[in-house]
Amino acid sequence: MGKNQILYIDASCGISGDMTIGALLDLGGKLEFLQEKLASVSLRGYRLSARKELRAGIQATKFDVIFDENSDPPGHHGVSHDVHHHHHRSFGDIRRMIELSSLPAWVKERSVSAFLKLAQAEGAVHNQRPEEVHFHEVGAADSIIDIVGCMILMEELMPARIVCSPVNVGRGTLKCRHGIYPVPGPAAEHLLRGVPTFSNEVEGELTTPTGAALLAVLVGSYGSRPLMSALRAGYGAGTRDTPGGANVLRLTLAEEGYADASGEAGEVIVVEAAIDDMSPQVWGYFQERALSAGALDVYAVPALMKKNRPGFVLTIVCESARFDEMTRLVFAETTTIGLRYTTALRRTLDREIVQVQTEYGAVGIKVASLQGRRVNFVPEYEDCRRLAAEKGVPLKDVTAAASRAYLNSAAS
Repeated sequence: MGKNQILYIDASCGISGDMTIGALLDLGGKLEFLQEKLASVSLRGYRLSARKELRAGIQATKFDVIFDENSDPPGHHGVSHDVHHHHHRSFGDIRRMIELSSLPAWVKERSVSAFLKLAQAEGAVHNQRPEEVHFHEVGAADSIIDIVGCMILMEELMPARIVCSPVNVGRGTLKCRHGIYPVPGPAAEHLLRGVPTFSNEVEGELTTPTGAALLAVLVGSYGSRPLMSALRAGYGAGTRDTPGGANVLRLTLAEEGYADASGEAGEVIVVEAAIDDMSPQVWGYFQERALSAGALDVYAVPALMKKNRPGFVLTIVCESARFDEMTRLVFAETTTIGLRYTTALRRTLDREIVQVQTEYGAVGIKVASLQGRRVNFVPEYEDCRRLAAEKGVPLKDVTAAASRAYLNSAAS
């Protein structure tokens, strides 16, 4: 099975900050670890709570931030955002709080980015610059814990590729400090630009601005559940127990692709472009760039193009996470003005590099196996070429010596 991991966010019931932390805790995160890390952020007068609750028969973790009695925290997922407190924190205040903490650099950077997204969204709605946006004090504290806490727990799962389903935003209206707004609220609507969203029969706000900001910072791509082998799943409970539906956020940690008795399989993207006006010199340079950027394979096949002009079909095979990078590279480095792409399944053998010693020097041997049994091996060309040049001997002598050395070591 492949080692590349996916974190799939199922936001078919919406998403909020507290639901995300609940799901991360349910996935295996520790509340004590979260409390310890959050202590370095200069917030006081609160405690954290995590308990198991049922939502439409599904056991999920309900995460809450409980403030002192003199605080008036706003509601969480599916609850009004009506607040009546007079103290405020600006985006700059929150950024300084995060940057002055002892949190890891990744957590700080992602947390500040999420608050910047929120400030930009609020600023766009109320015609303010991001630095002029002020968050209600208790609401800001609530969001600080949700956003920073999410990043603390999320860092433990990196560098997983994060994919999200289409997002349920809910329907109807919600009550905010400025009045009655349609669902989704204006800030959430701004943050969800370019994100596939939908609404079903569930009334109320299902995706909060905090949840939308987390998606904006963390998610690499949106779509249906990719081809993957699930390792474990976590459920975060929303505040309401919605009749006829599970008010939960599900996070699934998985490995890309799947494996069976025939070998390793996975999903890849195949990118193609037909080109008839590019110098062969450019082609060689492009191939090197694409391979160094992470392409799994790059090749060209001769083709007879329109007007009987000779050309070639460029083909790149890459992981889905590399697709955007590969398309940018194709447009930047070749003369094509368009490309096509498809999703394909591939199956590969298990591979490893074994070092052997020959009379000419060390050579790596690429060994391919099926169900633990060797089915093929080949000396690494670059190693053999380098030694042949250094020793002044034919390349075929070095490759033959490497093959003999590997067979002898495998037989012993």
